[in-house]
Amino acid sequence: MKKPNFTYKLVSLSALIIFVTFFSCTKDGLGYSEDILIYKTPVPETAPDTDPTVVAADEDTSTDLACPASGEFENNSTRNVDIPNPNNVGEVDDRSCYSDYSESIIDGTTWGVYNITDGSNHWDTAGTLQPRIERSLPIANSNVGSLVKFTGEFRILEVGDADSDSQSGTYISQAKGQHTGGGGSPDPAICLYLAKPVYGTGINADKQVAFDIYAERILERGGSGSGREVVLLKRVNKNEITSFDLEVGFKADPTDSTKKIHYCNAIIGGEAFNWNIPDPERGTQSKIRYGAYRVKGGRAQIRWANTAHEIVEK
Repeated sequence: MKKPNFTYKLVSLSALIIFVTFFSCTKDGLGYSEDILIYKTPVPETAPDTDPTVVAADEDTSTDLACPASGEFENNSTRNVDIPNPNNVGEVDDRSCYSDYSESIIDGTTWGVYNITDGSNHWDTAGTLQPRIERSLPIANSNVGSLVKFTGEFRILEVGDADSDSQSGTYISQAKGQHTGGGGSPDPAICLYLAKPVYGTGINADKQVAFDIYAERILERGGSGSGREVVLLKRVNKNEITSFDLEVGFKADPTDSTKKIHYCNAIIGGEAFNWNIPDPERGTQSKIRYGAYRVKGGRAQIRWANTAHEIVEK
C-alpha cells in the first residue's frame, strides 16, 4: 500500500505534558511499540528535492513481481547461486526465485544487483523466513582486537512496502554474532540497517523518492521478547550513491581492564553512527552480511559497488 509522508504538527505545551506522562508509564518509555519494534526517533518532515520519475539505468520496472513460470531462478539445490568472479565480495545466500545476483556497469562502475519480491523465498518453509539475496563475510573471534570490517557504496531504487509502517522496508546490511547463555536465534542479528520508503507528494504520492535509514538494534542478547530499538540515522535520495563502512569487533574497556566492549560502528554517507552492543562478555563472534533482505510487500532493489572487507583476529 502506497503511503504519503506524514507531516508532524506542533502541539501545545499542555498536550505535550500529557503525551510524555502517558508514555512514561509504558514498558519502554521510548515512544510507541509495535510488533516489538521500539521507534525512538520521528521521521523527518520533508521529502528530499529529487525527481522520482527518473528511472535508473539498471532499475527493474516490470509490473510482474512473481517468480518466472519457467523456474529460471528456482536454485533448489544450493543457495550459493553466483556469477563467475563477482565484483561484490563475500559468499552469496540467494533465497529468492524472483531473480539471481547479476551486475550492471554504469559510468564505469560495476554494481551488484540485488532484487527480491514479496513471497519469493522458495527455499525456506512458507511463511517463516523472508526473501533475501545477501553476501556473508568471514567471521572474527571475540578476542580483544579482533574485528570484521566492510566498505562499499550503495544505491537504493526500491524497498518493500507492506500494510503497516513497522512491516515496510528492506535491510541493506546487518551485523551478526552468536553468544553464550542461550536464548534467541542460533544465528542472531545484532544490528540491522533498515531502509524505509519515503513517498512524494501530489502526483508523486505513490512513488518512492527517498529512503530513511534506520539502525534496528537488539536491547539484550537472546531477545527474550524485549524486541529491538529502531533508531533513525539519516535520509538518502533514490538512486543516490552513498558510502557505507561497517566495523564490528571487540576492544578493551578503557574504564575497566578486566572487561571488553563489543562495538558496531557504521559510517554512512560520511556520518558516523557508533554503538556498543549489550552484554559484550556474552558475545562469541562478529560477522557482517549485506545485499537485500526482507520484503513484506512489493519489491526491493538494492545496488552495491566498490565493496571490500577486512578481518583481524587476535
